[in-house]
Amino acid sequence: MANRGEIAVRVIRACREMGLETVAIYSEADKGSLHVELADEAYLVGPAPARQSYLNIPAIMNIVTQSGADGVHPGYGFLAENAGFASVCQLWGVKFVGPGAQAIERMGVKAQAKETMRQADVPVVPGSDGVVTSLSEAEAVASRIGYPLIVKASAGGGGRGIRVVQEPSELASALERAASEAQASFGDGSLYIERFLVDPRHIEIQVIADGKGRVAALGERESSIQRRRQKVLEEAPSVAVDPALRRRMEDAAARAAQAVGYESAGTIEFLLDADGSFYFMEMNTRVQVEHGVTELVTGVDIVKEQLRIAMGEPLSCEERMPLVGHAIECRINAEDPQKDFRPSPGTITAFEPPGGFGVRVDSGIREGNQVSPFYDSMVAKLMTWGRDRPEAIARMRRALREFRVEGVQTTIPIHMQLMEDPDYVEGKLDINFLERRIAAGGFPGA
Repeated sequence: MANRGEIAVRVIRACREMGLETVAIYSEADKGSLHVELADEAYLVGPAPARQSYLNIPAIMNIVTQSGADGVHPGYGFLAENAGFASVCQLWGVKFVGPGAQAIERMGVKAQAKETMRQADVPVVPGSDGVVTSLSEAEAVASRIGYPLIVKASAGGGGRGIRVVQEPSELASALERAASEAQASFGDGSLYIERFLVDPRHIEIQVIADGKGRVAALGERESSIQRRRQKVLEEAPSVAVDPALRRRMEDAAARAAQAVGYESAGTIEFLLDADGSFYFMEMNTRVQVEHGVTELVTGVDIVKEQLRIAMGEPLSCEERMPLVGHAIECRINAEDPQKDFRPSPGTITAFEPPGGFGVRVDSGIREGNQVSPFYDSMVAKLMTWGRDRPEAIARMRRALREFRVEGVQTTIPIHMQLMEDPDYVEGKLDINFLERRIAAGGFPGA
């Protein structure tokens, strides 16, 4: 398991249920972590900084050899979408539990991915044909698609290298700043341009492909509750997607996966406009943080499907699964909402997660563990299932009130406010929903 935290714990538990032995890696900062305790074997990979540990490919591969592991699950983040790491695994004769390096590479460069989707008849946002290389080329694209538009880094993600341009006078500055940020973040300053959709929804389709042409499309997740383009809360299904639209989006996602000969779990992310039009945004070539809500409404264990496919077995689920009930996931991060969501590292002095029917908590944290400043601030993923959306919301309200985390500040208060927000309760969402609430200084009705 070439990762840490809750996703390492998640994969280790799935392996144990399947009778597979597991090998954990850990940095000096993670010596006492839960994933280390749960694994059959554990090896120190390096010092706390990620580049010296969880991103250190030679050190990881040495542990693969030393332990005799015949597969590597990358989880999400770190090396999960690193085509070079997937290639190294292949060269060493070790199965990478994920797509092949070629698929990762094709979908990791956004301009190239967009062209691949266009050829596969997957709707894409009108924009440039590939990267733009000059201001004059960008101006020509802008005159064709109109303003507002958005300038995006061709490589990377996480909201970096992105600028919204409202009028022609802003274009040159936006290109310069986005390219500089993209180069600093990803080592690649190339950019492309798209029409900017005003207040769309972020809807993603979960796919699992066996690499032999069979693709399961497991419905949609609503991921519109975001802050600085980082997801905060997800749910399945979306109130904005009816069965006919779901079928069209699933079909488009399946074509997308087939176009790159995809293998393993992946997510096709779309923007959904108010008129019901949807457009390809990107493909995440890994298991998603929010995969659990899809599992709750489909009954499909996505991590086990990844492992089965890696072992050469066929999909054990149908290509279309009925969605039963409604599920919500709140990302509980060690951040201080009162201080602009500043990370709140420290020692967890109390950790008492909620329980009861329809409640699931995925976490790699125990009382006494450190939330390290070196890594992502996630403490837990709190999920609830209900027969319908109102029941899932009511259950989430109850679970959030029960969840006790002390020693660090968390985002639990923000989630509690979200669950009481009238517009959220009615499903009136878009990707700017949370930013508007925070800018206004709070939540109506909270």
